[in-house]
Amino acid sequence: MEAQLSVRAILLLSLLSLLSLLARSSSVSHDIQIVNAERRIDLTSHIVKVFLTLKVENIGSSPVSDIYLAFPPTQVDHLALVKAAATVGKRKKKSYLPLEVNPTELPDAPNGTKYFSISLVNPLSAGETLTIEVLYILTHSLEPFPVEISQSESQLVYYHDSAIILSPYDIKKQTTFLKTPSTKLESFTKVEPTNRAGTELKYGPYENQSPHSFSPIIVHFENNNPFAVVEELVREVEISHWGNLQITEHYKLMHAGARHKGVFSRVEYQSKPSFSGVSSFKNLLARLPPGVHSAYYRDEIGNISSSHLRTDPWKSELEIEPRYPLFGGWKSTFIIGYGLPLQDFLFESPDGRRYLNFSFGCPLVETVADKLTIKVVLPEGSKDPSAVVPFPVEQHLETKYSYLDIVGRTVVVLEKRNVVPEHNSPFQVYYTFNQVFMLAEPLMLASVFFFLFVTYVAYLHIDLSIRK
Repeated sequence: MEAQLSVRAILLLSLLSLLSLLARSSSVSHDIQIVNAERRIDLTSHIVKVFLTLKVENIGSSPVSDIYLAFPPTQVDHLALVKAAATVGKRKKKSYLPLEVNPTELPDAPNGTKYFSISLVNPLSAGETLTIEVLYILTHSLEPFPVEISQSESQLVYYHDSAIILSPYDIKKQTTFLKTPSTKLESFTKVEPTNRAGTELKYGPYENQSPHSFSPIIVHFENNNPFAVVEELVREVEISHWGNLQITEHYKLMHAGARHKGVFSRVEYQSKPSFSGVSSFKNLLARLPPGVHSAYYRDEIGNISSSHLRTDPWKSELEIEPRYPLFGGWKSTFIIGYGLPLQDFLFESPDGRRYLNFSFGCPLVETVADKLTIKVVLPEGSKDPSAVVPFPVEQHLETKYSYLDIVGRTVVVLEKRNVVPEHNSPFQVYYTFNQVFMLAEPLMLASVFFFLFVTYVAYLHIDLSIRK
């Protein structure tokens, strides 16, 4: 009995040692320290862009392959994008080497801190330093206050953050800059040293900050830029091997800023454009691919003529104007459609498959898409579809039936939430296609006309027989 207990005790101790070892191996390495950190927060739009420069040093004795970024849980819910690159060379010869960034879980995360790991191409050896450039984007992070404003009032918003950069490492020196869209700053938290010059607010420099230090700040400032948010965008890309690519986009748009209160006066809005409704917007710009033709813009009522399409060999821009200006809390639904030449977007891979190369993201400038769904409708008879997207998306297949279809068309559906302009990157949809299916629709049409012709001839024959 005592022998069995001793064996169990040894096994338990071994298991605890193993778990402890795994926990230590998955924790943040203490061999890394940040020599200098500079953070620049751009608040000039309703999309918050943060540029973070980190000079990291390996003060340990073994190489390090991952650098960790820390975010408070309130920011993780609004993170749309995190990108990182290592700088190579100096000054004019400086170049950037993209690094892979992935969310990760650490067992010793305090107060719900969330982490992202940056995977280095080459491990950072003992005594070496490396400069990493990080870009992360936050949506729905500017809180209107007051939450309701009249037509003649400007829009004021809150931004919450920390004067000290949240990090799992010791930071020897750090500075934070915040850039606001105007000089009208209602209030801001002071964490000495704090300086303000024009539209820029500077926190720091702060020295010798321990890991996971945090100093909350609130900045209250004027921001009258359009808070254009697409609650849902459904884009259908239909491929026709007869030479055309047809795009149809369904929008549910809203103004996500401070809600409008009171009565709207169009006379005041038009007579005092620099004073009345300064936070509203009455037009939007959509950047479309080059070669656009047959463009249209309509809503539930019908076609809207207040749109302008400008094209050149490199790009196409569609300026649209809703039927009424959008104030805070107001919504609009509309459809944009256009055609594109197929040869500019459909190619053949070395293995014989065909693939569509198109742009992901919402084409409206400075707009957040809460939910984006892209449906790529392949020609009837297509097989083995697969999509390659440069960031995580949800994928599934559907079937669509159109005129003269027999078995239906395969639809590749891609879905993503919290989409920002930086997601406008190319993606590819691969598939195989048999040329025989090109004859399906002509044969169907010929069969229909032949059937109608035979029916008509038979009808004439019967009619003449009855008359005789």
